[in-house]
Amino acid sequence: MDPQAYSPKNFDEQVVWHSIIWTYAFWLIGAMYLIAPVIGWILFLRMLKRIIFNDKRFTFCLAQQIWCIGMFVMLIALIVGHLDYQLGILKLIKSSIGWAKGWALIALFPLLGSLNIRPELLYRATCIVCKHTLILLPFFILAWVLKLPATLYTSPLRILGGSGPEYFTVTLYEIDPGSGTPRWRLFTPWAPALGMLANMFFIFATQEKSGSYRWCGYIGSLLMILVSQSRLALACYFILIFYFSVIKWHKSPYLYFIASPSLLLLGIFGSTILDKLEQLLGAIKAARAGSTRVRKHLGDIAVQRWANEAVVWGHGIVEKGPHLVEYMPIGTHHTWYGLLFVKGIVGAFALAIPMLASAFLLITSIFHSVIGKVAFAFLLQLFLYTFGENLETLAYLYWPGLIIIGIAHKQLHQQAVSKKQALIDKENE
Repeated sequence: MDPQAYSPKNFDEQVVWHSIIWTYAFWLIGAMYLIAPVIGWILFLRMLKRIIFNDKRFTFCLAQQIWCIGMFVMLIALIVGHLDYQLGILKLIKSSIGWAKGWALIALFPLLGSLNIRPELLYRATCIVCKHTLILLPFFILAWVLKLPATLYTSPLRILGGSGPEYFTVTLYEIDPGSGTPRWRLFTPWAPALGMLANMFFIFATQEKSGSYRWCGYIGSLLMILVSQSRLALACYFILIFYFSVIKWHKSPYLYFIASPSLLLLGIFGSTILDKLEQLLGAIKAARAGSTRVRKHLGDIAVQRWANEAVVWGHGIVEKGPHLVEYMPIGTHHTWYGLLFVKGIVGAFALAIPMLASAFLLITSIFHSVIGKVAFAFLLQLFLYTFGENLETLAYLYWPGLIIIGIAHKQLHQQAVSKKQALIDKENE
């Protein structure tokens, strides 16, 4: 493969390329949380400038517009929630800035898929990050073996972030309080977030053309999942393997030869298999029983208070939880519960509708479009993680996947327009 094929060819590609491959450098100076909002808004403003002054045409398809509308509704829900509970102008300003660094990015980056950014560049860049991880991970493990300080420092850039210190802290390892075993979060704010990002890296690695970089992506992403000790990450990893296997072999008769007796055996031994699965799920939950308990109680409290106090617009902000949930903020650890508590039913629909629209449009392309297959895989991952993370808090990490969704929608829209135009031309002949 020609190395020049993976060299950035324009300013937009240069920004995206360097923002990914220098991940560990940005982490060392505590800038990871700041990079995505900066590049997202800069590229968006550049796009607007070209549209206004240069009359440059961009393709903004319906799905991209729906994402923008949905995330704008999030802002409206935020404002109404603050006004309902009289939280004050300062908190409203702070929350609006948080929206610009969170929910807004989930609309901005799919929109930036209309720029001239090649998906191959994103695949290669994330594989380079996996390569860096393979090089650095032994040193992180050695730091735990030698009992070096777990946390080195918190970057002074924290004063620009406005979020918790975990986003700006350089940590070599951490000890799980429940099991006492080490786990690693590397350049992410907490270990499960590393597992989430590793799954995106795995999706991208499946499309890398170079064998060496592809295997760096495979091995690096798997190691990240393992050291994160995230149960959701591991489950998502196996689901993605199954997804890509079905896509690859869906035309093979062997798939049906295997599926037919498998379904027959499933019907015969279905109840036994379900019992075993329940036992397995119980064992997985018991492995980190404290975390499972806290998550369950957080969800119960969030839903109960949403239903009784703020059904439509929510409470506006998260609130500190009781001792029962170890004082974790109510509205965290689960996207849907968090949306209901903070932004009400309006916020939940503002995310659900764009996700469903994207899924409906992309699923029709997964068997004949490479970019459609990749984009749907990432959307599937996002959906799975709505049950374990707050999507907006980690948008600054998984933004390359959002660009892929935007590129996929743009290409599918262009193909549909081309087919329609071809039919019109044929009728006019």
